[in-house]
Amino acid sequence: MDDGRPIFLQIAELIENQVIDGSLAEGAQVPSINEVAAFHRINPATALKGISLLVDAGVLYKRRGIGMFVADGARDRLLADRRERFAAEYVHPLVIEARALGLTTDHLIEMIRKGTP
Repeated sequence: MDDGRPIFLQIAELIENQVIDGSLAEGAQVPSINEVAAFHRINPATALKGISLLVDAGVLYKRRGIGMFVADGARDRLLADRRERFAAEYVHPLVIEARALGLTTDHLIEMIRKGTP
């Protein structure tokens, strides 16, 4: 579980992925901070930091004395955020490079369909 990024970010992304793939449905209870920490063998403060990111983003919410739950609309919100990030990190640079190479939109679309140059 160490891909070079801070562990709390990896924890947040793992939970995001579970929300996106449906293994954590909207309204479902999320494992407790201590459960996350024990499972991943990390400090509870690190687990809390990752989960807090998701609370701040409106993906999770806390029910006092009960635990953390997946917020309504969380999946759609996460998908929208990931699509925006995908466009910024991959599509935009791809289009810039394609233009620099003189590729037309049609040629670029054809390359994407084929998956080869």
